[in-house]
Amino acid sequence: MKELLRQQLIVPEQVPRWAPGQLTVRSPTEGWDRVSVRGYRYTGSDVEIPPIRDYVIVAYRRGSTTMRRRLDHAWSTEHLEPGDVSLLTRATHSHWVWPDNLDVVHVYLTKDELSTICHQMYERDVQDVELHDKVKADDPAIYRTAMLLAYEATQGDTGSKIMVDSLSCQLAVHILRKHAHVLFRERGGSDGLNFQQDRAVRDYVHHHLGETISLDDLASAAGLSRFHFARRFRRTAGITPHEFVMRQRVERARTLLLRTNTPLVDIAALCGFADQSHFTREFRKRVGETPGRFRSAGR
Repeated sequence: MKELLRQQLIVPEQVPRWAPGQLTVRSPTEGWDRVSVRGYRYTGSDVEIPPIRDYVIVAYRRGSTTMRRRLDHAWSTEHLEPGDVSLLTRATHSHWVWPDNLDVVHVYLTKDELSTICHQMYERDVQDVELHDKVKADDPAIYRTAMLLAYEATQGDTGSKIMVDSLSCQLAVHILRKHAHVLFRERGGSDGLNFQQDRAVRDYVHHHLGETISLDDLASAAGLSRFHFARRFRRTAGITPHEFVMRQRVERARTLLLRTNTPLVDIAALCGFADQSHFTREFRKRVGETPGRFRSAGR
């Protein structure tokens, strides 16, 4: 059951299913692979939100309210005003209660983005990053960066991708310095992939997801033999290479189902499934419902 819940982390597009609000800002699909932005106008609400795949920054633009939030059975209460921010680490169930109208911006940073920046900062392999969960983080720098990202999401022009990459890097560095706990892998203590090998494999999968990906392809990306790669990958990721690729296919399919009107048969091809039947079978096994029902529920 714990493994099933871990696989069913919700993505940013699904948050309105549990916290409905008027959408005011939405980042484009292209050029926003490792960070995304959503803006919402909320009335007073009492919402419980399942664990989210990404790290979450909530920036408060308009309206003041008392915010109560519960994590792990413990409630925290703060008074929030424009300029304040809340932080929520990934994969955490949360319960939010506020009585007044709010206008907010959500910034979602992926695990890959934060781990990559963390590795570049400390030159060590990262096992996990956990944000300090704060209902009110007194940090104007985070708020300013969130607003700049929201601007690029709505008004971005020439050079927008460069600006988004720069802002997301700046945000990640600042959060890692002041608002996160980092768990590093022990040096020389694991027979898994090193950071460069792990990154190379993930990048290969990302760029070839619509194609057939063999074990030889992944081993070559890591610079290892098939035997050594399969064993080291499993020690690093905790799953087989095949299962990792399949989860990435399903994750991209989830995004396409929620963001586009692409027919299911075309999504199956774009995500590298053998056919629509294969797509439906693997998607239902990992998400718990068919692609069609998932798309309908998300909208």
